[in-house]
Amino acid sequence: MSTAYEQWIGREETHTAHLHSSVVNAMAATLDLPRAPVEGEPLPPGWQWLFFNPVVRRSALGSDGHPERGGFLPPIALPRRMWAGSRLDYVADIAVGAFASRTSRIVKVENKTGKRGALWFVTVAHTTTCDGEVCIVEEQDIVYREATPPGTPLVPAPPHEDEPQWGRVVEPDTTLLFRYSALTFNGHRIHYDQDYARHEEGYPDLVVHGPLTATLLQQLALEHGQGRALSRFSFRGVSPLFVGKNFTLEGHPAEDGSVVLWARAPDGALAMSATATYR
Repeated sequence: MSTAYEQWIGREETHTAHLHSSVVNAMAATLDLPRAPVEGEPLPPGWQWLFFNPVVRRSALGSDGHPERGGFLPPIALPRRMWAGSRLDYVADIAVGAFASRTSRIVKVENKTGKRGALWFVTVAHTTTCDGEVCIVEEQDIVYREATPPGTPLVPAPPHEDEPQWGRVVEPDTTLLFRYSALTFNGHRIHYDQDYARHEEGYPDLVVHGPLTATLLQQLALEHGQGRALSRFSFRGVSPLFVGKNFTLEGHPAEDGSVVLWARAPDGALAMSATATYR
């Protein structure tokens, strides 16, 4: 590991947020839900990602729309970064309308080599508390990679052979991507700037947010949980999903009582894998 990045391990920051019902209502409308949780009801799993996000001046953004490097996260000298996956424990409910805090700590910085060159993985531990009680514990993996030259074909994702017991289709239009970017204050241009996504990052079109897909998978788990809340959820992004290309959320129960979930791209390839357990 480069000693230049070791000094970031152990670095912490804390953000406090009011889990305001107006944001929750906007998220429910974005997901086209018939009803939004009201104040006092539990915040749905995944919706905590609407809050605690860094707010920086536009002049302090990098060319990709993310905050410039070298603040809380290490200034890794690779141009592309993405949220690769997370492991979450839902310890206790957080009520809509509550004030909560999230403390983030960098626990690992690791260098690897992938099919297309160097990769750096940064693992961040998030602990969300409300009224002095730990409610959510998450480990988040952020990956940094080299730029993909324009016109380079994407590495084909493996087909997913698992048979679902239930599932539904998602239609990711530009409005969905725009609203989710706005709700999470996510300036990453791959989600709304088509020219940038194509000519700078080498994607064929706008990219669906990984945490949006993970939130939808958690919603699917709840729909088939017989009223039970989630206790654990983990996901891993495998391949990108794109605007205007309908994808499916699928899953089935596992023998150990957990739920196996995944998002399948239009060509049948695995886009995201996940598991969930209930309280």
